[in-house]
Amino acid sequence: MIEEILPAAVVGVETFADLPDDARGLFPEEEAVVARAVPKRQREFAAVRSCARQALGRFGLAPVPLLPTRRGAPRWPEGMVGSMTHCDGYRAAAVARAGDAVSIGIDAEPDGPLPDGVLDLIALPSELRWIAAHTAAGPGVHWDRLLFSMKESVFKTWYPLTGQELDFSEAEIDVDPDARTFSARLLVPGPVVAGRRVDGFSGRWTAGAGLIVTAIVLPGG
Repeated sequence: MIEEILPAAVVGVETFADLPDDARGLFPEEEAVVARAVPKRQREFAAVRSCARQALGRFGLAPVPLLPTRRGAPRWPEGMVGSMTHCDGYRAAAVARAGDAVSIGIDAEPDGPLPDGVLDLIALPSELRWIAAHTAAGPGVHWDRLLFSMKESVFKTWYPLTGQELDFSEAEIDVDPDARTFSARLLVPGPVVAGRRVDGFSGRWTAGAGLIVTAIVLPGG
């Protein structure tokens, strides 16, 4: 699923199953990060890093520890950028050379309704309107969950560029259901990249097998 929404310069690797406990392949530094985590979290952590190391391997890079920052974003090898995601039944990673992409954000969610009350916390009035319009138009994805996933991808793209939090209300999403694309307009000053302020991001999305997957790639050069 992930590769169909990524440009050619970005390598995506996904899995729909976890690794056996005796084949997790974590480095000691990574094992220490999840030593006190519940088994489910440990399996997710290992599987998504396996995806990331496979993706990095396609660029000829040897396996290295992929440790999280304070906010949980992975630290990538020098000269590389990327993003990871996991939800029930799905783990994926996307990586690229820093010259081809400045930042990447991917997110996967189950294609089901958001829990009660969550939509009101994450959606702007304009977003509530397009969710209502697309829902009324007939069967499709769960548009509220798609919005959540898009905003997660926005944050994952934003954070490596700024090192700052971004509230759900600080990015306005517009979606094209036919082209399966979306745009995110930043409502706060965006990061400066190569001397130019970035005011928003564009991304792609897909759905299938009970999942929603979104991706943003901010191109380099």
